[in-house]
Amino acid sequence: MGQFDQLHDTILNHYDFGAGWNRRELETKNITGSPFVRLFFLDPAARLWLINCDNTHDFHEDEFKWVRNGNHGKCIPFYFSGKVTVYPSKWDCYYAPYPECRLLFRKGILEVVTHVKKRV
Repeated sequence: MGQFDQLHDTILNHYDFGAGWNRRELETKNITGSPFVRLFFLDPAARLWLINCDNTHDFHEDEFKWVRNGNHGKCIPFYFSGKVTVYPSKWDCYYAPYPECRLLFRKGILEVVTHVKKRV
């Protein structure tokens, strides 16, 4: 898990907003306001997408396992407006401070990126 002790949403980032942030898995506190963990995709054009995998598996009680049912997930636009603080899900550079970035979205499009400077 990352730095949070609670559940977090994940953003698969493909937008380049600085060195070390492109094509990384990012974690953030709850974007959706629901108790469910969600998976998002930030594309190279700075648009936010929700990856929805609901109803893609069925639970078989006799085998006591999840089995794919043939349905596919959907990638739908997520029109979020607000600020989000993101961190890399994996950070193995222990000699450097844990990076933090604040993102401002308006109607699902990334508008402002602020890198938080931490002092060592």
